[in-house]
Amino acid sequence: MHPILFRVPLPVWTVPLLWVFLIAAGIAFAGAIGLLVGKNRPGAAAAGIAGVALAVLASQFKEQTYTLGPIPIYSYGVMLGLSLVVGWYLTLGLAERDGLPKETMANCYVVTALAAVLGSRALYILTNLDEFDSFGAMFDIRRGGLVAYGGFLGGFLGSYLFLRSHRLPLLPWADVAVPSLASGLMITRIGCYLFGCDFGRPLGETAPAWLKKLGTFPHWADGTLDHGSGSPAWVQHVKERGLDPTSEASLAVHPTQIYESLVGAGLLALLLLARRRQKFRGEIFLLFTFAYGVCRYLLELLRDDAERGSIPPTLPEHVLLPAGLVVFAVGYTIGFSHVIRDNVARKVTQVLSFIPAVALYLALKPETFGASTSLQYSTSQAVALATGLAASIAFAIYYKAALDHPEQAMALNLPESRTVAADDEEEDDATDDGEDEDGTPSEKRGATAEAGDKPSRARRGSAKKDGDRATARERSDAAEAPDTNGEA
Repeated sequence: MHPILFRVPLPVWTVPLLWVFLIAAGIAFAGAIGLLVGKNRPGAAAAGIAGVALAVLASQFKEQTYTLGPIPIYSYGVMLGLSLVVGWYLTLGLAERDGLPKETMANCYVVTALAAVLGSRALYILTNLDEFDSFGAMFDIRRGGLVAYGGFLGGFLGSYLFLRSHRLPLLPWADVAVPSLASGLMITRIGCYLFGCDFGRPLGETAPAWLKKLGTFPHWADGTLDHGSGSPAWVQHVKERGLDPTSEASLAVHPTQIYESLVGAGLLALLLLARRRQKFRGEIFLLFTFAYGVCRYLLELLRDDAERGSIPPTLPEHVLLPAGLVVFAVGYTIGFSHVIRDNVARKVTQVLSFIPAVALYLALKPETFGASTSLQYSTSQAVALATGLAASIAFAIYYKAALDHPEQAMALNLPESRTVAADDEEEDDATDDGEDEDGTPSEKRGATAEAGDKPSRARRGSAKKDGDRATARERSDAAEAPDTNGEA
């Protein structure tokens, strides 16, 4: 495992940041003028604001330079880019299959992806403010530093704002987008593993040798990265667990990055299978929210990296951690368990859902009260609990409504104008170079139809009147005929 896959060879060149920002500001102002000439005032305003911001940055960095040299290509950045490409094809393929407008959904994916990256970085910054020694370091995501739940919340907000501006419903899009979140977990966590972040607790002595080897992270050579002298696991073990600084590797830990990558693969398979029996729009999204919440909560029990952040309250671990599992069990009971139609089987699974909480309580319960260890939920655990419970409640409401009104529950509810446009596009595709199936040119067909339109209307009107008269005569004859059926 290595944080850098390769380096792009470039000559060493020192660049004054003042001129870099001034040139960028000039380009932004030129774009603003062009957009203003094209009567695109919102775009011109945005470009103008960007130009002003760049000019301000130029004044702030006027005494600083940047040395350009060989560019490192980080493994995490490559995996993040790969996940976005895979997500693009997966999401747009599912959107087209569900009948959503392709071009609008493609634009929505771009907005959602950008919002997800910003959200994941923002949550990481908020939970690790002491890690950044400069403003520019906050934007360097090539080495990692993203929180999955931040991406989930940021992407959701970005999707909501974009779709609302286009008067499109959110839930159909959410259903086709969340499989790409699962594939993103599967891919980006490999990047985390290569970088060595998001690692787990040390393994026990009885752990299998292959797992120990998989969970051992190296002490990188000095100069591998601009900061630090080893993988995050190695650094933390030297600081907190007494590891010898001359050691070539960290302690053997749970490779939680691989665990979550497997969770992503499993969730992807689950979501694609659930689409076959989908009852209402938003079901796939809610299923992912709850299932990932449960999995992420459990994975956090094994995580040991110091970059996760924490949220009050502080309680004994044998109370706090089982309480979270109770919340998920309640969520399953009120919501997702109702997918099981057999009453006995459903009640059995509801009871079984509380067993993990009881087992965890018994496993963590100390012999004496004074020996208990207090802790707080990690940021991801708190978000997992909140979103998982909310998804359960929403599922219970929507599922009941879907059973009562199945057709309405699966309706896309697209604006009428988009539906009409889609129908017109299908009609245009049905014609071939302006000809009918029998080769009749469309112009001749249109002229013939226009010429014969009035006579055909007259004939249809006459036929309708004749049919009405015949129906009236039949009803009169039936009224006069004797009743032979014996019914009153």
